[in-house]
Amino acid sequence: MVQSAPVQVLIVEDNPGDVELARVALGETTLPLAVHVASDGEEAMRFLRQQGEFDDAPTPDLVLLDLNMPKMGGLEVLDRMKADEDLRFIPVVVFTSSAAHEDIDGAYDRYANCYITKPSDLDELVGVVRAIEAFWLTVVRLPRRVTA
Repeated sequence: MVQSAPVQVLIVEDNPGDVELARVALGETTLPLAVHVASDGEEAMRFLRQQGEFDDAPTPDLVLLDLNMPKMGGLEVLDRMKADEDLRFIPVVVFTSSAAHEDIDGAYDRYANCYITKPSDLDELVGVVRAIEAFWLTVVRLPRRVTA
């Protein structure tokens, strides 16, 4: 059996407790994972675009995104990701404390794949992660970019 490359997950979150919750939920999958963390939207965009200190960062297969962050909020990160030809197909799960309809609608208008409101119980987050594992990461795994 061929070992698959680890699934690259980027958690964009400024709260260490929520980062840990996401790590625990991701640990419930059967896939090999490589988890990366960006503490604000600007850092996330540098990681995603492989700029500066992230020039050798992998392209994530999945992004877990908070909306309320310093420097650049999650909705702006979504705008920039979906406007970027190289990033627009990366699945994004919004994991945030905002239950405001304008944030929920705004995230889905920007093509977020899922929206989970914190505080969330671990079972709910694990359920979403397992659904992503079953569908996005095994059926629709992001193809690697071919360079000529």
